[in-house]
Amino acid sequence: MTNSSATSGLRFGWLSPVIGNRWSDHQPIVVFQEKNILPTALPHFDSLWIADHFYGMDTHTDPFMEAWTTLTWLAAKFPDVMLCHHVLGQGYRNPALTAKMAATLQVLSGNRFILGIGAGWREEEYRAYGYAFPRPAVRFQELEELVHICRLMWTQEAPSFTGRHYSIQRAAAPPLPEVVPPVCIGAFGEQIGLPLAGRIADIWNSPIFGSDEKWLRKRDIVFAAAVKAGRETSAVEVSLTVEHALPNTGAESQQLFDELSHLAELGVQHFVMDFGHPQNTEPVLRFVEEVMAPLRRG
Repeated sequence: MTNSSATSGLRFGWLSPVIGNRWSDHQPIVVFQEKNILPTALPHFDSLWIADHFYGMDTHTDPFMEAWTTLTWLAAKFPDVMLCHHVLGQGYRNPALTAKMAATLQVLSGNRFILGIGAGWREEEYRAYGYAFPRPAVRFQELEELVHICRLMWTQEAPSFTGRHYSIQRAAAPPLPEVVPPVCIGAFGEQIGLPLAGRIADIWNSPIFGSDEKWLRKRDIVFAAAVKAGRETSAVEVSLTVEHALPNTGAESQQLFDELSHLAELGVQHFVMDFGHPQNTEPVLRFVEEVMAPLRRG
């Protein structure tokens, strides 16, 4: 396989679905993967990602494991991988509580936690659980204040803050983490979300956008906002979520290699791979050997 120097230093994340549906016999996929897939897969991956919702997308009765509990469970099971939510809905938890939970998991995991968070989007879920669902501009203002509160509570003994939406008063969160968790913001809106990621995120995560031109435009909005805020563009790691079946043949490996290599050329640094519900580890190892390894060597 042909390689490019632009692909060197790539990172790979594994997204483990917490949903159970008709394709998984209504067993949460993450439960199956914890036993049968992740022990083989995760030694080759840099990060493990878990979505944050409360019930299924097809029907409310489909199991959907709670995100913090599940990621903490996996943190204990797999001690050598970074941990991130994909991504938390900021309105689901009080900012100070989010900061405290993050600090605790950072300490218990040995500094492996990334705070993955976004403004939230699933209105029916917010309403079902009794949460307010303000317009996008307000939700992103709240998100920015939440990140500010988290960073204060991770670095100061008893910080206070008063914003437009949130406030804390001497909100201690001991023990403070030795390493401040990186913040990954999931966003793709060009007017508010992407500029916010450029201003304050350590990592920006998004889905694939249709064309190269559309992707580059959105990436450049993030970078321009970073520069305007006095940051280097390199301060924001570019992360992309890729939903794709695992390869079962050499030809499929080559095709996936070509796709990811092209995305790396466009600036992606951290691929978050959603492989759905693989039944065994053979295609996982094929991906590792025929796609991931040569991309890392690029």
